[in-house]
Amino acid sequence: SGTQGSSQSQDPTYSILPHPAKTNDPADLQPSGGLRNAGGMEAFHARDPYVPSEEIKKSMPAPLAR
Repeated sequence: SGTQGSSQSQDPTYSILPHPAKTNDPADLQPSGGLRNAGGMEAFHARDPYVPSEEIKKSMPAPLAR
């Protein structure tokens, strides 16, 4: 048996808040730090793909499946 003398409703209340973005760039909402500021982890600063030399290619075993 619960008490029913409470005058306030137990329903949650919601309010509308302004959007925190100042620009249309989604990165502005991200906190700085971590991998975002690590220079070597940026996608547009990547190096060319590694191409092994002929000597290394010859010493590699054949693929198991194709």
